Amino acid sequence: MDIINSDIENYAEKYTSDESEVLQELRHKTHNERDDDNMLSGFYQGRLLSMFSKMLQPKRILEIGTYMGYSTLCLAEGLTEDGKIITLDVEEETNKIARSFWARTDLNDKIESHLGQATEIIPNLDETFDLVFIDADKSNYSNYFDLVFPKMRIGGLIIADNVLWSGDVLNAENGEDVRKSTQALHDYNIKITTDERVSNILFAVRDGLMIARKEAK
Repeated sequence: MDIINSDIENYAEKYTSDESEVLQELRHKTHNERDDDNMLSGFYQGRLLSMFSKMLQPKRILEIGTYMGYSTLCLAEGLTEDGKIITLDVEEETNKIARSFWARTDLNDKIESHLGQATEIIPNLDETFDLVFIDADKSNYSNYFDLVFPKMRIGGLIIADNVLWSGDVLNAENGEDVRKSTQALHDYNIKITTDERVSNILFAVRDGLMIARKEAK
């Protein structure tokens, strides 16, 4: 399902600030060489993540799901001078590519990469996060939220990608039999909307971004 008319989307991208040359090269490499390129945040969403980060000016960011490291660089653009982004993934192949592109930027020293299961790594992170970006295995979205929430400062943002799942969440909303990933994302959307500790908006951009702001402990 196309959430936004492609002509409107192209128009919006035309009148959006450019990305860096390194990001552009990484994006083109992903689309030209990989069958799973739909996992990349992409130009427009990448610029949106960068804008959120610049507005928030976070000191600590946690990214769950590194993939090719594109969104990592976008988010890192808004870090404070002494800021750091910690990014987690399980795929060594794509992580190696990500690190090679990070090394070509002045943001490299602000990026800390970990390979392993996020559910095992997060409890051991002794940090207070201003911004968390969740873009990993969909069945664990609710678990990731529960793990990071105590480590979030009041006013911090938790952004979850793919929460519209190409529109398939509408089938779950209507009570139809759906894939496990679809049900997990629908359940996550319900979970966030009913959690009185956060305020939220489901942003209908690309494949959907659920943005939750921590309001209370």
